[in-house]
Amino acid sequence: MSTESTVFVVDDDASMRESLCFLLQSVGLPCRTFSTAEEFLASYEASEPGCVVLDLRMPGMGGLALQDELNQRGVTIPIIFITAYGEVSTAVRALKRGAVEFLEKPFDDQTLVDQVKEALTLDLQQREADGRRARAVALLERLSPRQQQVMDLIVEGKSNKVIADVLNIREKTVEVHRAQLMRKLKVSTVAALLQLAHDAQLPTGKPLAAYRKSPN
Repeated sequence: MSTESTVFVVDDDASMRESLCFLLQSVGLPCRTFSTAEEFLASYEASEPGCVVLDLRMPGMGGLALQDELNQRGVTIPIIFITAYGEVSTAVRALKRGAVEFLEKPFDDQTLVDQVKEALTLDLQQREADGRRARAVALLERLSPRQQQVMDLIVEGKSNKVIADVLNIREKTVEVHRAQLMRKLKVSTVAALLQLAHDAQLPTGKPLAAYRKSPN
């Protein structure tokens, strides 16, 4: 897996590909070029960090179709669209589907470089968040169904007494579950527990909903 962020330029115009790559490399940004969307799809691995500078109109699969295909595959690499046709409705559609910018040709070189740097930063931040979430979820999967329920209520700010009342168990039993789940999750404070819960949030933003189960 590559650990260096790369700018993937997808454009059927050879001179545009070359000039864009030259510009990006001149400011120290690694660049790879593709003449078609199909060529990019055949080569790109979702584990590769970076961003895509994507031409809107190309023979075969166009830029929007490529964006849709990446979305369907769950690939969240940032996309910067470039186009010679400033169609507002198309730009709105692209941005709503996750594009980070829509630049109309001719554009200022510095504007593109700035947008690319922002996109690369966004990609790294998202990958770091995904990594934290994966680690948090792996820890949560260690919990028993009852421990998951106790944790959910702790995250909601409930005291041991209230948790005992909600789950219809003794307060002493809550204390035992609480100590066990903290040990399993490798946290020693409620603040650390709340951070782990935050890291494990689902895309919808509903904390831990997917991990709630009925206790045996």
